[in-house]
Amino acid sequence: MEATSTATALRRLSLLSSHFRTHCSSPQVSAFNCSSTDGENHENGCVFCLIVRGEAPALKVYEDDVCLCILDANPLCFGHSLVIPKSHFTSLQETPSSVVAAMSSKLPLISSAVMKATGCDSFNLLVNNGAAAGQVIYHTHIHIIPRKASDCLWTSESLSRCPLKSDDAQKLADGIRENLSISNNIEDSKGQGSSLIVN
Repeated sequence: MEATSTATALRRLSLLSSHFRTHCSSPQVSAFNCSSTDGENHENGCVFCLIVRGEAPALKVYEDDVCLCILDANPLCFGHSLVIPKSHFTSLQETPSSVVAAMSSKLPLISSAVMKATGCDSFNLLVNNGAAAGQVIYHTHIHIIPRKASDCLWTSESLSRCPLKSDDAQKLADGIRENLSISNNIEDSKGQGSSLIVN
Protein backbone atom coordinates (compact mmCIF):
# COMPACT_ATOMS: atom_id res chain seq x y z
CA MET A 1 0.00 0.00 0.00
CA GLU A 2 2.78 2.43 0.96
CA ALA A 3 4.71 1.68 -2.27
CA THR A 4 1.59 2.40 -4.34
CA SER A 5 1.00 5.63 -2.43
CA THR A 6 4.63 6.67 -2.94
CA ALA A 7 4.49 5.82 -6.65
CA THR A 8 1.28 7.83 -7.03
CA ALA A 9 2.82 10.79 -5.17
CA LEU A 10 5.94 10.67 -7.35
CA ARG A 11 3.82 10.50 -10.54
CA ARG A 12 1.79 13.52 -9.41
CA LEU A 13 4.99 15.35 -8.47
CA SER A 14 6.47 14.66 -11.89
CA LEU A 15 3.33 15.86 -13.68
CA LEU A 16 3.06 18.91 -11.45
CA SER A 17 6.69 19.80 -12.11
CA SER A 18 6.11 19.44 -15.84
CA HIS A 19 3.77 22.44 -15.87
CA PHE A 20 6.40 25.02 -15.03
CA ARG A 21 10.06 25.79 -15.44
CA THR A 22 12.10 26.51 -12.36
CA HIS A 23 15.61 27.76 -11.78
CA CYS A 24 15.70 26.52 -8.18
CA SER A 25 18.44 24.09 -7.24
CA SER A 26 15.75 21.77 -5.88
CA PRO A 27 12.73 21.95 -8.22
CA GLN A 28 11.14 18.82 -6.75
CA VAL A 29 10.85 20.41 -3.34
CA SER A 30 9.31 23.56 -4.84
CA ALA A 31 6.79 21.53 -6.80
CA PHE A 32 5.91 19.32 -3.83
CA ASN A 33 5.18 22.34 -1.67
CA CYS A 34 2.41 23.28 -4.11
CA SER A 35 0.36 20.29 -2.94
CA SER A 36 -1.08 19.40 0.38
CA THR A 37 -1.16 15.78 1.52
CA ASP A 38 -4.73 15.28 0.31
CA GLY A 39 -3.89 16.31 -3.26
CA GLU A 40 -5.54 19.71 -3.07
CA ASN A 41 -3.44 22.76 -3.90
CA HIS A 42 -3.50 25.70 -1.54
CA GLU A 43 -3.95 29.06 -3.21
CA ASN A 44 -0.74 30.46 -1.69
CA GLY A 45 1.37 27.52 -2.92
CA CYS A 46 -0.46 26.71 -6.17
CA VAL A 47 2.00 26.88 -9.06
CA PHE A 48 -0.54 28.64 -11.30
CA CYS A 49 -1.24 31.23 -8.60
CA LEU A 50 2.52 31.76 -8.29
CA ILE A 51 2.71 32.30 -12.06
CA VAL A 52 -0.23 34.73 -11.99
CA ARG A 53 1.50 36.73 -9.22
CA GLY A 54 4.82 36.70 -11.12
CA GLU A 55 6.51 34.59 -8.43
CA ALA A 56 7.19 31.59 -10.71
CA PRO A 57 8.49 31.72 -14.28
CA ALA A 58 6.32 30.88 -17.30
CA LEU A 59 6.18 31.77 -20.96
CA LYS A 60 3.01 33.87 -21.20
CA VAL A 61 1.43 34.17 -24.63
CA TYR A 62 -1.83 35.92 -23.68
CA GLU A 63 -3.17 37.82 -20.69
CA ASP A 64 -6.25 39.85 -19.80
CA ASP A 65 -8.07 40.79 -16.57
CA VAL A 66 -9.58 37.31 -16.06
CA CYS A 67 -7.17 34.77 -17.51
CA LEU A 68 -3.78 34.12 -19.01
CA CYS A 69 -2.35 31.57 -21.39
CA ILE A 70 1.07 30.01 -20.90
CA LEU A 71 3.09 27.42 -22.77
CA ASP A 72 3.13 24.06 -21.02
CA ALA A 73 6.73 23.52 -19.89
CA ASN A 74 6.53 19.79 -20.64
CA PRO A 75 4.13 19.68 -23.58
CA LEU A 76 2.44 16.72 -25.22
CA CYS A 77 3.37 18.38 -28.50
CA PHE A 78 4.96 21.60 -29.76
CA GLY A 79 2.61 24.48 -28.92
CA HIS A 80 0.71 22.77 -26.08
CA SER A 81 -0.69 25.72 -24.10
CA LEU A 82 -2.71 26.22 -20.92
CA VAL A 83 -5.45 28.80 -20.34
CA ILE A 84 -5.84 29.49 -16.63
CA PRO A 85 -8.04 31.86 -14.63
CA LYS A 86 -6.18 34.45 -12.57
CA SER A 87 -8.32 33.60 -9.53
CA HIS A 88 -7.88 30.26 -7.79
CA PHE A 89 -10.62 27.67 -8.36
CA THR A 90 -9.80 24.02 -7.71
CA SER A 91 -12.06 22.48 -10.37
CA LEU A 92 -14.28 23.35 -13.29
CA GLN A 93 -17.47 22.96 -11.25
CA GLU A 94 -16.07 25.33 -8.60
CA THR A 95 -15.25 27.96 -11.23
CA PRO A 96 -17.96 30.64 -11.65
CA SER A 97 -19.75 30.48 -15.00
CA SER A 98 -18.69 34.08 -15.74
CA VAL A 99 -15.01 33.07 -15.44
CA VAL A 100 -15.52 29.95 -17.59
CA ALA A 101 -17.31 32.12 -20.16
CA ALA A 102 -14.50 34.69 -20.18
CA MET A 103 -11.88 31.95 -20.63
CA SER A 104 -13.92 30.20 -23.32
CA SER A 105 -14.46 33.42 -25.25
CA LYS A 106 -10.69 33.68 -25.77
CA LEU A 107 -10.22 30.09 -26.97
CA PRO A 108 -10.90 30.79 -30.68
CA LEU A 109 -8.40 33.66 -30.70
CA ILE A 110 -5.67 31.83 -28.77
CA SER A 111 -6.11 28.46 -30.49
CA SER A 112 -5.97 30.10 -33.93
CA ALA A 113 -2.72 31.82 -32.97
CA VAL A 114 -1.30 28.53 -31.62
CA MET A 115 -2.25 26.68 -34.83
CA LYS A 116 -0.68 29.34 -37.05
CA ALA A 117 2.50 29.45 -34.98
CA THR A 118 2.87 25.66 -35.05
CA GLY A 119 1.74 25.01 -38.62
CA CYS A 120 -1.15 22.85 -37.41
CA ASP A 121 -4.68 22.91 -38.75
CA SER A 122 -6.42 21.19 -35.83
CA PHE A 123 -6.40 21.18 -32.04
CA ASN A 124 -7.93 19.50 -29.00
CA LEU A 125 -9.30 21.29 -25.97
CA LEU A 126 -8.88 19.29 -22.80
CA VAL A 127 -9.88 19.78 -19.17
CA ASN A 128 -8.58 17.22 -16.68
CA ASN A 129 -11.15 17.61 -13.91
CA GLY A 130 -10.44 15.46 -10.86
CA ALA A 131 -7.73 12.95 -10.00
CA ALA A 132 -9.26 10.07 -11.99
CA ALA A 133 -9.22 12.33 -15.07
CA GLY A 134 -5.52 13.12 -14.60
CA GLN A 135 -5.77 16.49 -12.84
CA VAL A 136 -2.62 17.11 -10.83
CA ILE A 137 -2.73 20.89 -10.42
CA TYR A 138 -5.91 21.76 -8.58
CA HIS A 139 -6.40 25.12 -10.28
CA THR A 140 -8.83 25.08 -13.20
CA HIS A 141 -7.08 25.09 -16.57
CA ILE A 142 -7.85 24.33 -20.20
CA HIS A 143 -5.27 22.63 -22.41
CA ILE A 144 -4.96 23.73 -26.05
CA ILE A 145 -3.20 20.90 -27.87
CA PRO A 146 -2.34 21.57 -31.53
CA ARG A 147 -2.68 18.52 -33.77
CA LYS A 148 -1.35 17.23 -37.07
CA ALA A 149 -2.68 14.29 -39.07
CA SER A 150 -1.41 10.91 -37.84
CA ASP A 151 0.38 12.33 -34.79
CA CYS A 152 -1.33 9.58 -32.71
CA LEU A 153 -1.25 11.49 -29.43
CA TRP A 154 -4.18 9.56 -27.95
CA THR A 155 -4.35 5.77 -27.90
CA SER A 156 -8.15 6.12 -27.85
CA GLU A 157 -7.99 7.44 -31.43
CA SER A 158 -7.16 3.93 -32.64
CA LEU A 159 -10.09 2.35 -30.77
CA SER A 160 -13.34 1.60 -32.56
CA ARG A 161 -16.52 3.01 -31.07
CA CYS A 162 -19.62 1.02 -30.23
CA PRO A 163 -23.15 2.40 -30.60
CA LEU A 164 -24.99 3.23 -27.37
CA LYS A 165 -27.79 0.75 -26.61
CA SER A 166 -31.21 2.44 -26.70
CA ASP A 167 -32.28 1.25 -23.21
CA ASP A 168 -28.99 2.40 -21.69
CA ALA A 169 -29.15 5.65 -23.65
CA GLN A 170 -32.66 6.48 -22.39
CA LYS A 171 -31.73 5.75 -18.76
CA LEU A 172 -28.56 7.81 -19.09
CA ALA A 173 -30.39 10.76 -20.69
CA ASP A 174 -33.09 10.62 -17.98
CA GLY A 175 -30.46 10.53 -15.24
CA ILE A 176 -28.56 13.49 -16.68
CA ARG A 177 -31.77 15.52 -17.11
CA GLU A 178 -32.80 14.71 -13.53
CA ASN A 179 -29.45 15.92 -12.20
CA LEU A 180 -29.61 19.00 -14.40
CA SER A 181 -33.08 19.74 -13.03
CA ILE A 182 -31.74 19.61 -9.47
CA SER A 183 -28.82 21.85 -10.43
CA ASN A 184 -31.15 24.18 -12.33
CA ASN A 185 -33.35 24.60 -9.25
CA ILE A 186 -30.28 25.57 -7.23
CA GLU A 187 -29.24 28.06 -9.94
CA ASP A 188 -32.79 29.48 -10.10
CA SER A 189 -32.63 30.14 -6.38
CA LYS A 190 -29.45 32.13 -7.07
CA GLY A 191 -31.19 34.06 -9.87
CA GLN A 192 -29.42 32.34 -12.78
CA GLY A 193 -32.15 30.41 -14.55
CA SER A 194 -31.71 28.19 -17.61
CA SER A 195 -33.90 25.88 -19.63
CA LEU A 196 -33.67 22.11 -19.99
CA ILE A 197 -34.42 19.92 -22.98
CA VAL A 198 -37.14 17.39 -22.24
CA ASN A 199 -38.05 14.55 -24.62
